[in-house]
Amino acid sequence: MNPDLDFALERIIRAPRATVWSAWTDPAKLARWWVPAPSRCRVDRLDLRPGGAFVTRLSDDGAVFVPHMDACFLAVDDLERIVFTNAITSAWRPANPDPVAMTATIALDDHPDGTRYRTLVRHGDPASRAHHEKIGFATGWGTVAGQLAAFTEATQ
Repeated sequence: MNPDLDFALERIIRAPRATVWSAWTDPAKLARWWVPAPSRCRVDRLDLRPGGAFVTRLSDDGAVFVPHMDACFLAVDDLERIVFTNAITSAWRPANPDPVAMTATIALDDHPDGTRYRTLVRHGDPASRAHHEKIGFATGWGTVAGQLAAFTEATQ
């Protein structure tokens, strides 16, 4: 991790790794926690393989859904790691995503209390990292990680 370019988030989720993995890889489950509440999410495409599409939409009122993420998976290691970027669209076209281009790594490890959940979000330059921090990286990604924990822990 480069502190000038990256953000990291870690938490223990009190659910088995397979449960957390399923919440990431099942579109119906992902839609339940992927955007900060009270907003809602729709998963248009979730093709979990290198080069596969990751496309979601967001709604603040539950009626009108607007584009949220149009990304591409770079690596998928079953039950261990998901890497995606929004710098390339689901159609493999270069992107200039709003609000910031990033590559995210989600890593899962067994932990005595459940699953060690780690997120590393990489940026191309310090200005992009600073912008992501200014618009609420910690709040947004932290909220979503909390929602993932609540969702998976409730299914136990």
